[in-house]
Amino acid sequence: MELKKQIGRRIKELRKNKSLTQEKFAEMIDTAQNTLSYIEAGAHFCSADTLEKIIDVLEIEPHELFEFGHFKHQNQLIEEIIEILNNNPNKVKDIYKIVKALVN
Repeated sequence: MELKKQIGRRIKELRKNKSLTQEKFAEMIDTAQNTLSYIEAGAHFCSADTLEKIIDVLEIEPHELFEFGHFKHQNQLIEEIIEILNNNPNKVKDIYKIVKALVN
């Protein structure tokens, strides 16, 4: 996935985590709603000034905007989980309990 799309998707995720509508968030970062829509869709990239406003309004550290690991494909995540478990066999029972609690 290209960087513009990843950043846009992450901005949208963080905005929704703050329970902000696109309209309200656009107002808070002093941009048009359709511009924000293009940014979140990965069609446009924002300026450095807008990026700073986004970080300020979302109350995050700049590096948090670039945390995309959870956007990985499901199969890739499963492979990584299996690798972690293979490297930490003493944690298998704990992870099993956590997964069972999440499912139930």
